[in-house]
Amino acid sequence: MRRGIAATALVASLALAATACGGSDSGDSADGPVTITWWDTSNATNEAPTYQALVKEFEAANKDVKVKYVNVPFDQAQNKFDTAAGSKGAPDVLRSEVGWTPAFAKKGFFAQLDGTEALADESKFQPSLIEQAKYEGKTYGVPFTTDTLAFVYNKDLFEKAGVEAPKTWDDLKKAAAKIKDKTGVDGYWGSTQAYYAQTFLYGEGTDTVDADAKKITVAGAEAKKGYGTWLSLFDGKGLHKADTTADAYAHIQEAFVNGKVAAIMQGPWEITNFYKGSAFKDKANLGIATVPAGSAGKAGAPTGGHNLSVYAGSDEAHQKAAMKFVNFMTSQKAQETIALKNSTLPVRDDAYTAEVKADPGIAGYQTVLASAQPRPALPEYSSLWGPVDTELLKIAGDKESLDKGLSTAETAIAKLVPDFSK
Repeated sequence: MRRGIAATALVASLALAATACGGSDSGDSADGPVTITWWDTSNATNEAPTYQALVKEFEAANKDVKVKYVNVPFDQAQNKFDTAAGSKGAPDVLRSEVGWTPAFAKKGFFAQLDGTEALADESKFQPSLIEQAKYEGKTYGVPFTTDTLAFVYNKDLFEKAGVEAPKTWDDLKKAAAKIKDKTGVDGYWGSTQAYYAQTFLYGEGTDTVDADAKKITVAGAEAKKGYGTWLSLFDGKGLHKADTTADAYAHIQEAFVNGKVAAIMQGPWEITNFYKGSAFKDKANLGIATVPAGSAGKAGAPTGGHNLSVYAGSDEAHQKAAMKFVNFMTSQKAQETIALKNSTLPVRDDAYTAEVKADPGIAGYQTVLASAQPRPALPEYSSLWGPVDTELLKIAGDKESLDKGLSTAETAIAKLVPDFSK
């Protein structure tokens, strides 16, 4: 979805057939260690090696537990786990995207973690991330990675144009025109994806739905205003036109890292790739700021990331081992290691050590996390972006009016949350 990370394909059927959940079919001997299975949904090339090394550390320190590691492509994992859990063959631990957590908790697939070893360090985590791991007031995941969107920019190009990071979208339009005049490159290139457009809704104090009021708000007055601002940023001096091709994410990213556009909205999952571009060989040239505010004076972007969740269908011994493993992988030491190796954001404040914050990308994104907006604990919430994605692409490509597109999205969302009013 939003990440644009090409999940490394593996022979999924063979790999998944080889995995076993806890219980009688786990292959554990009576007097041997308990073997648990972990489905990791991270990028197999850039992130997974760090996790595999940590698994070995865990096993070395916990002789009574073995971990069967399986990397499952992110874009396949949700459906595969849903199928596996429904047939009692799920892994003991899942790296669950935050949007999946309430959905699987609602189905009874995840074990409640309140008061368990898995959540022993609860006070160390950012409260908003714990809140995002809950469903109906109970916790079903431990924060493992986190992210949000930021306004990222080329400091050198901004300095040449004599402009600063914009506080509002109107500021951005003015800055983009100056950057075009002074440097010849566009000042900003926006995305048509619903996840990226979400920040424009937050800027108007709204969302696609009001979960508390059980009301669909994607076509409301505030949402139309937000999406109107989003649409206006594809047309104007220094504002790059909308890319509606299948490769838009890659095009935008490539242009930014090589200095062909001065600013974009992007998440910390691209930190390592920023530094690979010609524009950011000097890491200090990467500017990171909170996304500009909307007319309501609000600024913020969605909180993303992943939790580690424990399968409720595992037996007691496997759940206990799984919780010990989750506690280890979300510990201060593990979180610091992951940040240093993968350039991802820690989920606990004590992992932002001086060494971790020496990476300007991580330090920069840490400053914008405070304005990130947690998703509501609505099991269907992540699926709501699908209909919006479809319509925004048509709107940005001049194939549909804003009003028509949002009305169509509203109708599609109503089918996903039938108990919500319009």
